[in-house]
Amino acid sequence: MRAFRVTVNGLSYDVSVEELAAAPAVRTAPQSVAAPKQVAAPIAAPAKAAHETAAKPTFLNGEAVLAPMPGVVLNVMVEIGQTVNCGDVLLILEAMKMENEVTAPVAGTIKEIAVAKGASVNARDLMLVIE
Repeated sequence: MRAFRVTVNGLSYDVSVEELAAAPAVRTAPQSVAAPKQVAAPIAAPAKAAHETAAKPTFLNGEAVLAPMPGVVLNVMVEIGQTVNCGDVLLILEAMKMENEVTAPVAGTIKEIAVAKGASVNARDLMLVIE
C-alpha cells in the first residue's frame, strides 16, 4: 500500500492505494518505419473573442466575485456590510445537481449583493462585491 495526501478545494484527504503487480509486457510485431512527412507551417491561432480576453471586472476599492459556472443560487450566506475573511462561504450555487460553495477570494466587507436566492446565473456573472 502506498499512502498519499490529496488536497481538494483546500481540504486535505489521506488516501491509501494498493499497488498491483506490474502488467506483463505486451510484444508487438515490428512495424516498418515510414519516411517522415513534410509538415506545413503552423497556422496562427484565431484571436480570442472579447468576452474570453476580458479581464475580471474591478471596482473602485472592491473585488468582484463572479459565478464560476452557470447555476441557481440556493442560498446567500452574507449580508451587505458583513465582514468576511478569505475562504468564508458567501453563497451556495447549485450546478448540475451539485451544491457548490462560493467562497470569498479576499477578506473585507460585503459592499454589494447582485443575486438573490433562486436566481439563475451564467458563468462569470457578477454575484457579489467585497471591499
